[in-house]
Amino acid sequence: MAISKKKRAVAVILVLAIGGGAAYWVTRAHAPTDVLTIYGNIDIRQVQAAFDDNGRILDLRVQEGDRVHKGQLLAELDPVRFQDAVAKSQGQVAAQEQVLARLLAGSRPEEIAGARAETAAAQATLSNAEITWQRQQALAEQQYIPKQSLDNAAAALKTARANLDHARQALILAIKGPRKEDIAAARHTLEGDRAALSLAQRELADSKLYAPAEGVVQDRILEPGDMANPQTPVFTLALDNPVWVRAYLPEKSLGQVRLGMKAWIESDSFPGQRFPGWVGFISPTAEFTPKTVETTELRTELSYRVRVYACNPAHRLRLGMPVSVEIPLPGNIPQSLSAHPCAQ
Repeated sequence: MAISKKKRAVAVILVLAIGGGAAYWVTRAHAPTDVLTIYGNIDIRQVQAAFDDNGRILDLRVQEGDRVHKGQLLAELDPVRFQDAVAKSQGQVAAQEQVLARLLAGSRPEEIAGARAETAAAQATLSNAEITWQRQQALAEQQYIPKQSLDNAAAALKTARANLDHARQALILAIKGPRKEDIAAARHTLEGDRAALSLAQRELADSKLYAPAEGVVQDRILEPGDMANPQTPVFTLALDNPVWVRAYLPEKSLGQVRLGMKAWIESDSFPGQRFPGWVGFISPTAEFTPKTVETTELRTELSYRVRVYACNPAHRLRLGMPVSVEIPLPGNIPQSLSAHPCAQ
């Protein structure tokens, strides 16, 4: 009998405790709040750093775990063949520059003088051929010489006239200088040679691999002596500032959050410390396909993936770390995403 009374007393206490807890939960669930708290894990971006050309790796400057800065030299290929290509292109450019300079300078005075002398010589040859032909004609009329001699004199006269005409045209060309089409062609050839030189210099520069952004060397994939190509990364870099929190927003809170709203990130690893951040992405769709007809209760169970960026200047937030995100609601005016708090 005493045991039965004791059981009833325990049952009453449990009922009161459950009722009080339920009342407390209902009161808390409906109590107004000015901070939205969501939960998630830290995520980061990765960069696969690879050479822009093929070659044998000469040196690697960093190890796994090293922190690198944007523009820091990470590795380099054997540069010999790239240097030879640059030297060859430089020679071609220099030669073509001289060709263009010669065309632009035109004919030298000595060339024009030589053309004038050749014209005078052709004129003298023509005069002598005319006299010879006249004499041969007179002798042929008196039948002192065979007709073949007269024909030879006539042919020599025609040749002399043609040579004089050729010499005069050469003199005109020497005075006028190169054709504008030849100059234009030389200019275009020089432009092509300069472009080839620029490409060779770019390939030589690409024999060095620089860090594209600040981060940490996560993986060192190749080693000195390996053959590298653009399809094979040499390093994997983890970009850890800013990082972001991959979290999920309940459907009932979706209307309270906007892109650019400020947020605070907290981690159990650093009690009492808060990291500034901002809402950078809200998924346009729920994580599962909703049914065609949903009740009000089912709609409140939908969640949307959000990405809350977190400033991480001391690199304390690490991949996979569980964190809490607090988003102040009243007066939290969305800011421009182009100027996030990490830049301040």
